[in-house]
Amino acid sequence: MTAIPKPVPIAFCITELDRGGAEKAFTELVLGLDRQFWNARVFCLGPQAYFAEVLEANGVGVICFNGRGATTFPGVLWRLTRALRQFRPALMQTFLFHGNVIGRLAGRLAGVPYIVAGIRVAEHRCHWHVRLDRLTNFLVDHNVCVSQGVADFSVQEAGLNARKVSVIPNGVDFATYANASATDLSQLGLKSQFPVMITVGRLEEQKGIPFLLNAVTTVLQQHPDCQFLIVGDGPERASLEALASSLGIRTSIHFAGHRGDVPGLLKASDLFVLPSLWEGMPNALLEAMAAGLPVIATAVEGSREIIESDESGLLVPAADPSDLARAILRVLNQPDLAARLSSGAQSAVVKQFTNIAAIAAYDHLYRQLISTH
Repeated sequence: MTAIPKPVPIAFCITELDRGGAEKAFTELVLGLDRQFWNARVFCLGPQAYFAEVLEANGVGVICFNGRGATTFPGVLWRLTRALRQFRPALMQTFLFHGNVIGRLAGRLAGVPYIVAGIRVAEHRCHWHVRLDRLTNFLVDHNVCVSQGVADFSVQEAGLNARKVSVIPNGVDFATYANASATDLSQLGLKSQFPVMITVGRLEEQKGIPFLLNAVTTVLQQHPDCQFLIVGDGPERASLEALASSLGIRTSIHFAGHRGDVPGLLKASDLFVLPSLWEGMPNALLEAMAAGLPVIATAVEGSREIIESDESGLLVPAADPSDLARAILRVLNQPDLAARLSSGAQSAVVKQFTNIAAIAAYDHLYRQLISTH
């Protein structure tokens, strides 16, 4: 076995580093590793973005290849391969679909000894993603899924080798959310005397926001003063604002866009709802639970592993505004239930979903792999 110098060079490859749950988890993993043992460098297929600046500010080298669409991928593949040959990592961890595929190809061309792929979601929409992952997975030494639901999908539907698949759930920095100071919501036009329901996420099809807006029409019949805060941005924002207007609820819906004070916004709110159509292991849900909010989520991959229904939150069917509205009204109408769910949510995060535990699990996997080199 060849001795590996310390700190051990380790590469991380990701599709992009813009604001997002997967990108945030990726950044926390890289920054959380023991720098006396690991020398991490990040390779991003896309342009310089928010989390690249966070990584660089914390002393991690980042190379962004400015890939913008399929026509740029051959050039990105060649440049990534060259960069990996120069860096000579003992292991590479990849994240997100394009990062996984381009990363594994470049890694093998560059002679990287071990490649670990991160599978963040059960991909129900882009079936060609699933097929390409299966066809190229022979290049991967190990696959880490963020939930058992994603792992089951990867084995049963994507056809990955179960012996090469394990589960490491996402984790959050509990203290950051539990101890946050509440943001003054009046700056967003909300009134402190009325209940605030919040959701956080990218505004795209996966997050199921249209079903939430339809549920709101029912909730407002009983609680006309309830306020709904939507934090995040994305391609569906304009259509969602138009839908809220067409439903006659626009004055009750507050679109906040990207915010840097999510812990404070959660602390200032009364209820968190995640109406996703599919998930992997939603960070936004874990963050809300850590903040001590009662939570409602759809019973999709990841969410149903985080929440024990009626104990640490409420689970409802996906794409069902009626059931979602009933769950929201249960929490709003039953303060004792809200308090019990809040306590149960924080307990669940502390026991199972801290970022310390997640980072330790990745560290253990990496050390196991390179020890066989």
